[in-house]
Amino acid sequence: MTIKVGIRELARNSNILDSYDYVEVEDKKTHEYKGLFISPKYADEFKRFLDDKISSKIQKQLDEIERFAGTMEFEDRYKGLDDKELRVEVAKDKCGL
Repeated sequence: MTIKVGIRELARNSNILDSYDYVEVEDKKTHEYKGLFISPKYADEFKRFLDDKISSKIQKQLDEIERFAGTMEFEDRYKGLDDKELRVEVAKDKCGL
């Protein structure tokens, strides 16, 4: 069961939350949707759902970044060099020095 209530109505009577599976909250003056309150009996399940959704979104973003970044393997002769030394060594290799 669900109901749509105003912010003031919810503030005056929070017992509304006990009677419904979820309660939609809107600003009655502007009819702007403000959010959703979920019954405690569904809270754990909903938290798991959101955690999974957020994790998959983050993983998708990481996969996208990794696709462009790729994985890099350095030859042993380049390991331990800072960025300036690495550029010098790569330039020497390109010039054949």
